[in-house]
Amino acid sequence: MREDSRQSAAAAAGQSQCVDRVDAAVVGTGPAGLAAALALARLGIETLSLGPAPPRTAANPDTRTAALLTGSIEFLDSIGAWDTCRHVAQPLEVIRIIDDTGRLIRAPDMEFRAEEIGLEAFGYNIANSALVSALFGRLAVESHVRHVPTKAVTALEPGPSTVRLETAERGMVSAKLAVGADGRNSITRAAAGIKTVSWSYEQTALTCTFGHSLDHDNISTEFHGPHGPFTTVPLPGRQSSLVWVERPAEAQRLMGLDDEDFAKAMERRLHGHLGDIAAAGRRASFPLKGLTARIFARRRVALISEAAHVLPPIGAQGLNLGFRDIIQLAAYVSKARAGGEDIGDDDLLRAYSDDRRGDVWSRSAAADLLNRSLLPGILPFQAARSIGLHILNIASPLRHFVMRQGLAPAAGKVS
Repeated sequence: MREDSRQSAAAAAGQSQCVDRVDAAVVGTGPAGLAAALALARLGIETLSLGPAPPRTAANPDTRTAALLTGSIEFLDSIGAWDTCRHVAQPLEVIRIIDDTGRLIRAPDMEFRAEEIGLEAFGYNIANSALVSALFGRLAVESHVRHVPTKAVTALEPGPSTVRLETAERGMVSAKLAVGADGRNSITRAAAGIKTVSWSYEQTALTCTFGHSLDHDNISTEFHGPHGPFTTVPLPGRQSSLVWVERPAEAQRLMGLDDEDFAKAMERRLHGHLGDIAAAGRRASFPLKGLTARIFARRRVALISEAAHVLPPIGAQGLNLGFRDIIQLAAYVSKARAGGEDIGDDDLLRAYSDDRRGDVWSRSAAADLLNRSLLPGILPFQAARSIGLHILNIASPLRHFVMRQGLAPAAGKVS
């Protein structure tokens, strides 16, 4: 009995010692979560990154790419990550929009060129897997941050002075601030009691990368079809990424095609723009949904990226919007730390939430409106879209303003 008691006491002592106490804990190891951990660490904030490590093999199931606009590139450079991945990214010099709806009210074809507003490129396109690998590699050498591998954070309990997190492996973390970068089904958001506004579309998005026989010339092309956009974005070499939005039944049919028939279907939608499709990589599909948190922080929890907002894949706003969340949050944390204040303070989080509201809600509404303008049976939206693109086509100053707004204000360096 005495031996059992000693073992129980030792186990209890071991459990009490296994709590990691840090300034900040970032939940999620996608691009936004890793970038947030690096940004906070650069401020001297003792930070833990909680989530799975990226796969070590080339068989990464993530088929998505990220079109990173100039502000996001500057941000990645400020946290030391851009130099490690720029060699696998491709510049986006031109964005081309083609009306492929076949409708009576047809919008004009449009080209937005980066050189019109004095830029070499609007940004760069990079595979998500390459971006995550670069960020994770940077995490391993950065001071003030440590990765704790875990399948998931299973519980989060905000308190008056700290927030306590538990991992699937029964590890415990205590932090002054928890950053939720754990996606649209965020456990951090739920634990903080933050409600959302969500909506869905009768659409499904297919993604893959593919090879083609003609050069893409650093042009991203959006074919606006009758049920959603068909978007190609350049990658290094004669490679591009694809986001193809269709009705759910049609998307299911396309997913069931063999590689040769799927390549032929792509060629038909491309109208010869990229020549022959040489090879299409692994395909993935997901239903199109939208989500916005009603507020973006409370009870020592701050939300970023898809934990805070989910947008249709139009206009390259998703991850870029998430990086702007991080920039804003890091600015408030930096100010609090410089003043010796609590980085999880209610007033700080309220200010962060208020500052993000306008950017997130306006861009969510714009992406939703543009997507709905492509859906059949919504004639006023279709007419407004056509008229708007006609105006942009002939009014250069307005077109330049829209391009600059699409890029968003350049990101300041985190220091």
